[in-house]
Amino acid sequence: MSAAPPAIPPGLRAGRAALAVSFLLQGATFALLVTCIPEIQHRYGLSDGLLPVFLAAVPILAGVGSIASERVVRRTGARAVLRVVQPAVCLSLAGAGLGDALWQLGLALGAFGLLVGALDASMNMLGVGLQHRYGRSIMIGFHAAFSGGAILGAAVAGLGSHYDLGLPVLFGTAAAVVAPLAVLTGTRFPGAAELGDAVREAAEAAARSVPWRPLLPLCLAMAFAYIADASVSNYSVKYLTDGLGSPEDVAKLSYLGYMVAMLLGRALGDRAVQRWGAVPVVRGGAALAALGFAVAAAAPAAWAGIAGFTVLGLGICAIIPQVFAAGGRLFPDGSDAAVARLNLFNYVGFLVGSPLVGAIADASSYRWALLAPMLLVLAVLPLAERFAPAPVAAPAPAVA
Repeated sequence: MSAAPPAIPPGLRAGRAALAVSFLLQGATFALLVTCIPEIQHRYGLSDGLLPVFLAAVPILAGVGSIASERVVRRTGARAVLRVVQPAVCLSLAGAGLGDALWQLGLALGAFGLLVGALDASMNMLGVGLQHRYGRSIMIGFHAAFSGGAILGAAVAGLGSHYDLGLPVLFGTAAAVVAPLAVLTGTRFPGAAELGDAVREAAEAAARSVPWRPLLPLCLAMAFAYIADASVSNYSVKYLTDGLGSPEDVAKLSYLGYMVAMLLGRALGDRAVQRWGAVPVVRGGAALAALGFAVAAAAPAAWAGIAGFTVLGLGICAIIPQVFAAGGRLFPDGSDAAVARLNLFNYVGFLVGSPLVGAIADASSYRWALLAPMLLVLAVLPLAERFAPAPVAAPAPAVA
C-alpha cells in the first residue's frame, strides 16, 4: 500500500496561490504592452525601421535585470525583490503611455525590460522553492496563470481600442489597478517560515556543473520556439492593422486567440504526452505551429490571420514545456541547472525574433516576414528525437 502524500501546510498553499496571482498580473501587464505596439508606434512617431531596435532592447535589458537580480536575491531574498519590482513594472508601463518623445519611450521601455528581467527571475526562484517543498511539479500551473493573465490583458487592450481610450488612460488605469494588487499579493508570498531550506537547496542544485553540449539541441529548440513567440507578441497586431487593414480592436484578437490556445494546450499537454509520448507531441506541435504561420501569412482578411495565430499558439505550447522536461531527464541530479541554462534561450529567441521579423517586413512585407519564423519552427522537427526519455537499461542475464 503506497504512503499517503505529505500534508501541505496552509501557509505554503497561501504562498502558492499568491505566486500564481503574481504570474497572472505579470501576464496581463505584458499583454497590455505588446498588444498596444501599433498605438505606441503612432504616439511616438516611431518608424518601422526603428521599431525593432526599441523592441530588441527590452529582452537585452531583461537579461541584464535577470542576472543583476540574482546578486540582490542572495542578500535580500526572492520575496523581497519580487515585492518591489512587480509594482515598479506597472509604473514603467504607465510611463510608456504618458510620454510623447522618443527618449521618454526609451526610458520607459528600458525600465520595463530591466524590471521584467528581475521579476521573471525572482518569480521563478520562488516557484522552484515552492516546487521543492511540494515535492512534485507545480511550475506549469504558474505559467498557465501567466497565460490566463495575458488573455485578460489582451481583452482589456481590445476594449481600450474599441472605445478609443488612448494609451495614457489605458496604461495609467491598468497600473493604478494592478500595482496595488501586486503590493497586496506580495504580503502573502512564501518566506523562510514556509520554504525552509528549499530556496537554498534549489540554488545549490542550480550551481551544479552541467555540460552545455548535450543541451545544445534543446537550446536550439527553445530559441526557435521563442522566436516564434516573439514574432506573435510583437507583430501579430501590427500585421493585422498594417498588412490586412484590420481595425485595432479586432487586430488584438490575434494575440488573444494565440494566448487562449496556449492556455488550452498547457491544460491538455501533459495528457497528450502521457498518451502518445514526447517525440510525437513535439513533432506535431512544430508542424501545427508552422501551419499557423502559413495560414497567417496567406490570410486574405483579419479573421484568417486570427485563426492562423490561434493555431500557432496551440502548436508552440507543446514545445516549450517539453524542452524543460527533456533537460530535466538528461540531468536528473542537476535538473534546476539544466532548466536555468535552457531558460537563457528564452531571451535569445526574443532578441532574435523581433529584429528578424521587423527587418524582413521593412524590406518587403509582413507576409514574407512571417515565413522566417515558420522555417525556424520547422527546424524543430529533426530535433524532436532529443525529447525522447532515456531508454531503460535491460536487466543483466542471470548467471547459471
